[in-house]
Order: sequence, then C-alpha cells, then structure tokens
Amino acid sequence: MSVQERLNVPIGRAAENWSTRPDCRRVLVVAHTVTAMTRLADILPVFDSDLRVQLVFTRARTSNFREGVTEYLNDLGVAAAPWEQAVEEDFDLALTASYGDDLHLIKAPLVAVSHGAGYNKLVRPETRKPGNPETRKPGNPETRKPGNPEIPDPAAAPGVFGLSGETLFRDGVLIPSAFVLSHEEQRERIRRSCPEALPAAVVAGDPTFDRLLAGRRWREDYRAALGATGGRRLILVSTTWGPTSLLGRFPEVLPRLLRELPADEYRVVFVAHPNAWHGHGVWQMRSWLASCERAGLVVLPPRSGWQAALVAADHVIGDHGSVTFYGAALGTHTMLGAFPHEDMDPDSPIAAFGRAAALLDEDRPLADQLAEDAARHRPDRFAAFTSQLTSVPGGSAAALRTLMYRLMELDEPAAPVRTVPPEAPVPVSLSWPARAGIAPLLVATEGDAAEVRVRRFPAEPRAGAGAGPAGAHLLADASEPEPRWYESADVLVRTEPVPDPAAWAERTLSEHGACRIAAAATPVEPGAAPALTAAVRAAGLLRLTVHGAPPDFPVEAATAALWHAALAGADLTAPATVKLHLGAAQAAVAIEPLPDGRPAREDPARGGTGTAGATPARAEDRPRI
Repeated sequence: MSVQERLNVPIGRAAENWSTRPDCRRVLVVAHTVTAMTRLADILPVFDSDLRVQLVFTRARTSNFREGVTEYLNDLGVAAAPWEQAVEEDFDLALTASYGDDLHLIKAPLVAVSHGAGYNKLVRPETRKPGNPETRKPGNPETRKPGNPEIPDPAAAPGVFGLSGETLFRDGVLIPSAFVLSHEEQRERIRRSCPEALPAAVVAGDPTFDRLLAGRRWREDYRAALGATGGRRLILVSTTWGPTSLLGRFPEVLPRLLRELPADEYRVVFVAHPNAWHGHGVWQMRSWLASCERAGLVVLPPRSGWQAALVAADHVIGDHGSVTFYGAALGTHTMLGAFPHEDMDPDSPIAAFGRAAALLDEDRPLADQLAEDAARHRPDRFAAFTSQLTSVPGGSAAALRTLMYRLMELDEPAAPVRTVPPEAPVPVSLSWPARAGIAPLLVATEGDAAEVRVRRFPAEPRAGAGAGPAGAHLLADASEPEPRWYESADVLVRTEPVPDPAAWAERTLSEHGACRIAAAATPVEPGAAPALTAAVRAAGLLRLTVHGAPPDFPVEAATAALWHAALAGADLTAPATVKLHLGAAQAAVAIEPLPDGRPAREDPARGGTGTAGATPARAEDRPRI
C-alpha cells in the first residue's frame, strides 16, 4: 500500500468494527529518513510479542532526504498512514528519531531519540549557494591537512541539533514529552544550553551500540560473510553525507587503499550514510563505485550490514559520522580520512575524539600510515571520549521500554526485553558482464624454485597510476569482459570445471598470443585436493595440485607457483613441489607433467612475462618466460 493512501484499519473509519485487536494501545512511528528509520528499527523490539500494542507508521514530509523511506516501510510490511491522517488520529505514544515537520501536531506523548551516536552537530543555516564552484570542490586539501584543527568558539557557536531550543521548542512549547539522552554528559550540555528542557530529558543509553555489543559473539561469522577469511585484515571505510564527509573531501581513499594493499591480506569494505545513497540515488552511488567494486571493494547497502561490519572490522577509516565513533568505542583501530571540526559541538565526545585521532595524510602512502598508527593502538586508546557514548551499556532496551510503557500507562510485559544482534551482512555485488568472477590481478612473486611468496594486487586501480610491483605478471579470469585485461593477460584461468580442461587450456593458449599460461579447474573426487590443468607455452600440459591449503584458498593462485618455477629455471618436464605463501595462508603446489602432454604451439613473434604497470605492454614487447 502507498503511504499516501489513508488507512481504514488499524486506524481510520473502519478500525473500531474491523480491527482484529481494536483495544490496543496505538503507537505512531514517524520516519523522517532511512537513517532515522534504521535507528527506530533498533528500538522496536521493545514491543515484541505484546498483543496489547499496535504500531502505525508515517512518513514525515519535510526532510531533504525522504527518498527511500516509502520503499523501506513497504519492505517492512507495516501499516503506514499518510501524514495528514496521522496527525488527525489519537495515539497513546509517538516515536521519532529526528525533528522537523509539524511534530507538535501529533496527538500523543512524543518520545524523541537521537538518530546517531549522541548529539554532536551544530545547527547551521543553509549558506552554501548552488553552483558556487568555491563551495563545491571535493577534497580541498586545506580543509583536511593533519595538524591543529580550527575549533569553533563555544560562545559564538550555534546550538546543537537535538539539544538546543531551536530543535526542541515550537512557539515556546517543548515538542517532545521525553527526549532520550545516551549519556549523562548530554544532560550537562542541556543544562547549559537549554535548561528549560531538562525535565523532559531521560538518560536511556544507546540501543544501536548495545546491538553491536550483542553481535560480538558472531564476529567470525560476520567476517566470513564479508570475505575476511584466510587471515585477511578487514578495513571498514565509512563516510557520512555532505561536502565535509570522507566521500566529499577525500574520495581517493578507496582506490588508493585498493591499489596499495595486497588483495589476499586485506579486505576493504565500504559503508555510506543512507543520505548519500538516497540523496544522489542508488544507481549513481553504484556508478561512482563501479571501478572499485570491480577491484574487490565490498559495498554494503544503505539500510543494514554496517553494524555487522563494525563488529567484524580490524581497522576503521572514517569521518565525523556515528559509524566511525562506534568503531572507536568498540576498541577497534580507528583513523580519520576527514573531520570537519567547524561543524561539531566542541564539547561533544565525538569532537574530542576528532581532535585526538590520527588524520590520514593524502601525500603519504596510506598503507604505511595504517600500519604505523595500528602499531600504536590500544583498545582503550579513545576511552576518555567513547566512555561517554552510553551511561547504560547493554541496558538501553530495558530503559526505553520502561519509559514508553509508562507514557502509555501500560504495565510492562513480564518477559525481559530482547537486544537483537546485527543481521549477517549481505553486500551488494556486481555480476557478469559488469565484472568477472576474479578481478584482474597483478601478481608479484619472490623466492626460488622451491618456495615462493606471492602478493596479488587489483590491476584496475593502477590504471593511469604508475607502475605495478616489479616483475609482476597479469592474471585474468577467462570470463573477463574488459578487452584491455583479457587481451594482455599473461595467465588466463577458468575456475569453473569444464569437461575437458586440457583441451580448453590448449585451445585458449593457441588463440591468445599474449598468454603464457592457460589453466582450468580439474574435476576431482569429493574431499580430494583441488587441481588445475595448465597449458604452458613451450612446456606442454601440466597438472597443478594444491595440498594442505585452507578451505578458502584461491586455487588460481597455484599458477603463480608455476610461473615462478619457470622463471627460476625449473625443469617442468619433471615433477616438482613448490611451497607457496599467500597472505597468511600457505600450500604445497605439486607440478606434474601430464603423461600425454605435448608442447603447446610456440609463436616466436609473441610471448611475454606480463605487465608491471596498469597499461599492459604489447605482447611482442615482453620477454618470454
């Protein structure tokens, strides 16, 4: 049903005669934005299993980021009333996670909660003029250089959104019957800025942070869902919305991380504020991120997944958004890519955290800064600030239920309230032909004929960004749709089994003049070691069998052992075993000539060891292995 259609049940003209539970307490849930609705969704389990309570939802009209709310409510399957009907009806309670619209018209006690980690942003008038190029430049280096931040003068600063008279009062009347604070420090800020609102302030903790705490039991499951297996370190990159956000000021952080970090040692996950997704459009955001997604970036959808990713993360890179502060509060190593001190209440815990956390220097390699700062990190590094996130860790749901049932004049249920851990993350993903199963990789090897260390880097972020690792060769999936990668690949792999892998490998090698190795997955018995059948130019057919590898080991990595063995001058006509190190994993790759193997046709005019840079050299310009 559209949120524009008036309801007849459970409110409306037919409600009294047609409702299955006509005598319920009625609760109105006001959704201003997707962000506000996700926060309210963290609270709604306080009403679980109570047949005495009926919830009705409505979409507020005035937010600049209303897009996505209707779809969210439809997906939840809730009873949704248009705003005009919602303010006509009587309710026993109303909930909001934002201000704006005519909340004072609602006929119910109103409980207001923050839609983020406390109350931190200053209320500022809209001063930026559309089309003014000086105000629209992303990544202005003068606004994000490490150093002493410019701190607003508290005496001259505007009020804090959610804690000031500008947001709490309408025509001299306090809008909420109760507004929820997460920590006692916010009560002190209210006392200083708007003491007349103090009687309505209730400290009830942070329900979202409690969900994060509850999710720590499932950390390994969340990591597996995000691909952080095999010893990979998970980096969560988080951006809020607006020109002062990480995406607004330092968008290069994503391709640079992907370019600098080995793909088998790190997993980079990206979460953007719902206002960024719905302000610009989901299609536009995916379009902006497309090359990074093709290079292996894990992108989470706007409503969910970020909570689980925070629990799973080893590192967080963010800005002044709540996700970054939650990461620091969990004790996770956290750095900043941007932080607009001028937009924040200088007395807020997030502002203090922003002054203490390390800010990435865009003029230095990001991987080096990440490693250096992580070496100095302790879980309690920011505890002086993050301890002010909640006064009742683990107890927010119980405190909120007590407040809400008191306002409804209803006894609380006998059963304890549930705190639900985050859902397992489900990233958005590109599929063929937008990308192949394996992203093009620049593969660097180091070692000798018996033992080799392999590091693989996404090739796409290096396009136009200088040379790749010295001596690297280019590996591409046989299904790679982009000609520049497919046609210049030194190694082509097919990880899906084919009926005759030897014939496929030989045919691919003969048709692809630049390719030196073509390898296809070989069918094996259940429980047997995974294997590839490889055709090698001037060396014939070989079997590569991977022994002792962890379950998630990428079988195509075995071609790096073959490549390096050939470069080291190994005799490929005799069986050999190469110990292969890939990130934290290791395996033994057995290289065996097939009994009826025959040399693949050699074309002396072609051949090569691959690309060391992002623009692959012509095949005829590259030396042969």
